[in-house]
Amino acid sequence: MSDIKDLSLWESGERKITWVKANMPLLSSLEEEFSLEKPFAGLKVALSVHLEAKTAYLCRVLAAGGAEMYVTGSNPLSTQDDVAAALVKGGLNVFAVHGATAEQYNAHLREVIKIGPNVIIDDGGDLVNLIHNEYPALIDGVIGGCEETTTGIIRLKAMERDGQLKFPMMAVNNAQCKYLFDNRYGTGQSVWDGINRTTNLVVAGKNVVVAGYGWCGKGVAMRAKGFGANVIVTEIDPIKAMEAKMEGFDVMPMTEAAKVGDFFITVTGCKDVITEAAMLNMKDGAILCNAGHFNVEINIGDLEKNAVEIAEKRNNIMGYRMPNGHWLNLIAEGRLVNLAAGDGHPAEIMDMSFAIQALSARYMVRNRDALKVGVNYVPDEIDRNVANRKLKAWGISIDTLSAEQDAYINSWNV
Repeated sequence: MSDIKDLSLWESGERKITWVKANMPLLSSLEEEFSLEKPFAGLKVALSVHLEAKTAYLCRVLAAGGAEMYVTGSNPLSTQDDVAAALVKGGLNVFAVHGATAEQYNAHLREVIKIGPNVIIDDGGDLVNLIHNEYPALIDGVIGGCEETTTGIIRLKAMERDGQLKFPMMAVNNAQCKYLFDNRYGTGQSVWDGINRTTNLVVAGKNVVVAGYGWCGKGVAMRAKGFGANVIVTEIDPIKAMEAKMEGFDVMPMTEAAKVGDFFITVTGCKDVITEAAMLNMKDGAILCNAGHFNVEINIGDLEKNAVEIAEKRNNIMGYRMPNGHWLNLIAEGRLVNLAAGDGHPAEIMDMSFAIQALSARYMVRNRDALKVGVNYVPDEIDRNVANRKLKAWGISIDTLSAEQDAYINSWNV
């Protein structure tokens, strides 16, 4: 039971999965553990994550643990058809096609929900929202789920606040081994991978505008600085703005940054971060892209409304000529640039993030009666488990406290 582009593509996808597996020692160790323990035996898992090789390996690890997998993507442009084919060849149920229309994308989400999942692995909150809004009769069968992204956690907290979240969700994104590494180092590298391979333009000496200075924005700004760019940060949070300034970056409103920016990267999780007020003041040849989960941070409607001409400038780049004659170039339809124009985060980074996903899912199943309905945070023991596995994989050992030191640091009477 699958809906993919072409099963004959599976060999190419298998090579990709084999490559990332060789660079994901944490998931490899969990695959061995799960194969023996079968923590998901008899359970259906619905997964909506960017469907590329690293995600495919996570799916296989969960399947090794006994899960009956139903898989779809979380963005129409991030699905890799050969990887989807490899998963189907291996016996998993996959519903995903690169370049899917909105109707196809939503139909695929429904396919993995209609089976009545016991566990949900979500990236952006689409599956959780769908089951609550369209399939409420299936909610009682859900033990809980895991959410991968900042955007998804925002949506979950809003549902919890309004009393609408009906089962436990693990906030995987908020684990230290997720946001400190995936959001910062993963996003920082993969965003520029996507931009550089798509534009083939130099970054050094140019003005890079980073909208949002959360952990993802910090990573994007750090890498831009490393390329030799002058970095400008736009923010709505005065504390984050102050932090950006003290990191050596310029800070200003988007309307001012628009006048000088060469590259614009939105990474806020909000909407309408770049609108016509900024677009009409941008330099000729400005590059626009988004690294937030949904393609709403750059207002595409404003681009189309103001453009006097629209033309494909390069593969995956659309140009919009403004009334003043300046061309603005949008990468990957304003969708996640690191996945819609690249291969996503490096394998070693996703090894940690997906290890947290897998361990959190096992924890949730094991502790199903103890978790509250609503947003639950990843236990410190899982974070430390992942960190220790990573250090071991690197061949690194660290100090430990002596009994006296432990007593001292935990005592008030010193």
